[in-house]
Amino acid sequence: MKAFTSLLSPAAARERYAAAFHPAPLGIERVPLFEALRRVLAEEISATADLPAFPRSTVDGYAVRAADTEGASSGTPVILALVGEVLMGEEVGLRVASGETARMPTGGAIPTGADAVVMQEHTVRADSTVAVERAVRSGENVVPRGADVHQGDLLLSPGRRVRAQDLGLLAGLNRPEVSVYRRPHVGVIVTGDELVAPGQPIRGSQIYDMNTYTLSGLIDEAGGLAQPHGILGDNLAVLMDRVRVAHAASDVLILSGGSSVGEKDVVADAIAALGPPGIVVHGIAIRPGKPTILAVCNGKPVFGLPGNVVSAMVTFDQFVRPVIQGLVGLREGRRFGLVINARLTQTVSPGGREDHMRVALEERDGTIWAAPLPSGSAIITSMVRADGIVVVPMNTVLEEGTEVEVRVFG
Repeated sequence: MKAFTSLLSPAAARERYAAAFHPAPLGIERVPLFEALRRVLAEEISATADLPAFPRSTVDGYAVRAADTEGASSGTPVILALVGEVLMGEEVGLRVASGETARMPTGGAIPTGADAVVMQEHTVRADSTVAVERAVRSGENVVPRGADVHQGDLLLSPGRRVRAQDLGLLAGLNRPEVSVYRRPHVGVIVTGDELVAPGQPIRGSQIYDMNTYTLSGLIDEAGGLAQPHGILGDNLAVLMDRVRVAHAASDVLILSGGSSVGEKDVVADAIAALGPPGIVVHGIAIRPGKPTILAVCNGKPVFGLPGNVVSAMVTFDQFVRPVIQGLVGLREGRRFGLVINARLTQTVSPGGREDHMRVALEERDGTIWAAPLPSGSAIITSMVRADGIVVVPMNTVLEEGTEVEVRVFG
């Protein structure tokens, strides 16, 4: 299996692959909140109580009946009797009647009878009285009960990736554990006689393996668990044995390198031997990443990504990431702020393939400009220096100054 005779557009490749494999969550597990960050919720979260559960002060000061402070000023203060102090975390047994006040800490529970808090800066305290020098309205400096959440409110839905602020909400609702979708195990095999693991000596024209590390990082970002299976040479028999083991141990399998049509490019043969239906797409009109393989083998997604590191990263983002996100149950689209508009600093023309162009962003007189970076598929610094990607459709010329969408890296 050496040649791909025609190239599919990226859109056609996605459509063909979607017909062959539809990712669905692999299972559900309970995890403590400390392990829930960036996991995908598998349950609906509704409020079991009001939050806050009682009216709270937003300032240090004195709880009052707002009507008692009418007309108060520094020249004509209102004198109120001090009846006690609210302590954080303690049961509030105080009651504030007309003409009375109680000392309040920020976050403290408002005592019965009070409906506002006067800031400490607008008072003068004596032994048993407080002079109020500024009037307040009912509800001023008070967060009412249920201002944040009402009991029964739907707060978080399945398919949402948990963020740090979500953890705070769950903790505030007394949810020490949460149900999330299981993370898929994603096997990674890199191929090439020239590859050496970092930390080992190299000789001749050998190079250090970058793809194990970049792909593992991308897998983690997408929600999967990377399982590197090492570096393999371009020997079909050895490769097929290792690929079978990795395939059996993984929910998703990625092979990097050897997906083109050279004499030593044997990855397509190894993938085809893993089981039906086999290779669904081989060859995509995308730059970088033309020799990409999309396959389904015995119900599991298998990908053959190019060996050049930038090609592997671009094609992972376009074809592998959506599959992993489907397997973890993610239902969110891209978040706001991750795509911005900018103007090109130069004319670009990708020719007959969709170009995923790396760009650096700069601001000039309030306008954001996107400067294309070196386009070689093996130039990893073009990704390191880039702020994002601009997709240029095939057979399209974009003139200098054209406004484009930049998908900003996280």
